[in-house]
Amino acid sequence: MSTQALLACHEVSRHYGSLKAVDGASLDVSSGEVLGIGGPNGAGKTTFFDVITGVTPPTSGRIEFDGRDITEAGADEICHAGIARTFQLNAAFEHLTVLENVQVAAQFGRHARRFPGFRLSRASRQAAERALDFAGLSSKAHMTAGALPVLDRKLLMIAGAMATEPRMVFLDEPVGGLNAEEIDLIQGLVRRMQGQGVTIVLIEHVMRFLLTLSTRVLIMHHGQIIFEGPPDRVAEDATVVETYLGQGAAGRLKKHFSEGADA
Repeated sequence: MSTQALLACHEVSRHYGSLKAVDGASLDVSSGEVLGIGGPNGAGKTTFFDVITGVTPPTSGRIEFDGRDITEAGADEICHAGIARTFQLNAAFEHLTVLENVQVAAQFGRHARRFPGFRLSRASRQAAERALDFAGLSSKAHMTAGALPVLDRKLLMIAGAMATEPRMVFLDEPVGGLNAEEIDLIQGLVRRMQGQGVTIVLIEHVMRFLLTLSTRVLIMHHGQIIFEGPPDRVAEDATVVETYLGQGAAGRLKKHFSEGADA
C-alpha cells in the first residue's frame, strides 16, 4: 500500500486584502483517517474547508488529492474527484423533498455529465436510496426539506455527501446545536462512514465529539495551525489552552482522557 497522503496541502493561504483568513497552512491527511480541526470563531477553519473544496480559490499554495493537483479546480470538479462536504449552515433545496435533494447530489455529484439533463439514471437512484438508508432518512424521503428539524437537516447534508460516493468527506460543525443524544447519533454515523473506508475531516466546537472521534487534531488560530497532534495532547498544549480552551475546559479534557469519562 502506498504511503502517499490522500490529501496534501502545501503552504495554503487565503487573504482578503490585509486579512489573512488562512495563512500558510500545511497538512497531510492519510486514507482512512479522521482529522479533527478546532479553534476559536474566526480562526479560519471554514475558510480552509472552502479553499480545499473549491468554494473559494486560494491566494497561494498548492493542494493535491491522491497525487493530483486540484489547487485551481472548481467545486464541481473536486466533488467528482471524490471530495464531498457539508456546511455549517443547513444547506438544502428547501422546496424539494428529502429524496429529491439526495437524488440531485447523486446525479450531479458523482461525475461530470456531458449533457446535464435531469433524467435520473438508475445508478443515481440507487446511490440516493443507499445514502438515505445510511443516514436513517428513508422513512422521511417524501418530506419537504424545509420542514425538517435541525438533526434531520444535518443528516440530509450527510446523505447528500454520501450519495456522491466520496473517498473523503469534510464535515463543518456536524453537531452544532444538537443535544447529547443527537450528538451520539451523529458520532455513530461518522464511525460508520469511516468503517466504509471514507476519510473524514471535521470542524467542531463540541470537544467531546471532536476528540473522541479524531485520530489526529489540528487547532487553528488567526489562520495558522498552532497545534497538531493526538487528541489526548490538546489540553496539555499551553498555547491551545491560552488561546482557545481556557483552564476550565482543559482540566475537564485532561480528566476525560485520564479516567476515560466523558468530558
